[in-house]
Amino acid sequence: MPIKWVLHWQPNAGTTASGQIVNEVTQCVEGMNGVKDGRWKATLTFYKPMLRDQALLVEFPRDFLGISLPEQPNKYYFIIRGQRLVLEADSTILTIMDKLQSYKSRVSLNFEGFQYQLGDFQLRVGKVSPTHSETLRGIVMEVEYLPISSMEKSRQMMEDFLEIWQDAVSKRSLPGHFMHIEPNFADFGLGDQYTSQHTAVQYAIVVAQVIATVQAGQAVRN
Repeated sequence: MPIKWVLHWQPNAGTTASGQIVNEVTQCVEGMNGVKDGRWKATLTFYKPMLRDQALLVEFPRDFLGISLPEQPNKYYFIIRGQRLVLEADSTILTIMDKLQSYKSRVSLNFEGFQYQLGDFQLRVGKVSPTHSETLRGIVMEVEYLPISSMEKSRQMMEDFLEIWQDAVSKRSLPGHFMHIEPNFADFGLGDQYTSQHTAVQYAIVVAQVIATVQAGQAVRN
């Protein structure tokens, strides 16, 4: 499948992500002749174990995430960052988990917005907000290079595109920038050929950065 980078918006010190920034960024895509190609949505959930004996809590991973991706509607992905594990399951696993009552959803975050075609690239720009809430927690962008599935072969092309993109965004003098943090996919047992598991791992890293940014902003305000 095509290579993809997932980036998050890093606000300048003393500022926060906002709907206005989302609008400015989408205008920037359209200014680069990006063609709007519908909406997209991914949902990431933090799970906690349901234990009768709390003494067993130490045996269960605290950092247990699940994510649904729009390009794989019949699959569900689990990430345990502490143990560097990523698993692909059939989406019916959610029904099984609900019946077993072994894990319960602690909080869910929606990533949603619009996707655009831009030559050989597909861009998705969206806001991060808790399920059942309009409160904006962050902004994400997916950059997908459609012709290539090798991470190494596509790297130079992705870096060149990102440089052009950052230059276009900088002209709008927005209070922040998009940041790309590439995980060490080999730690998760993932190779050079890109898969949806690579995407799931990237979202796990991105959401950690978004939460850290929100917490840092709250600490400054307090």
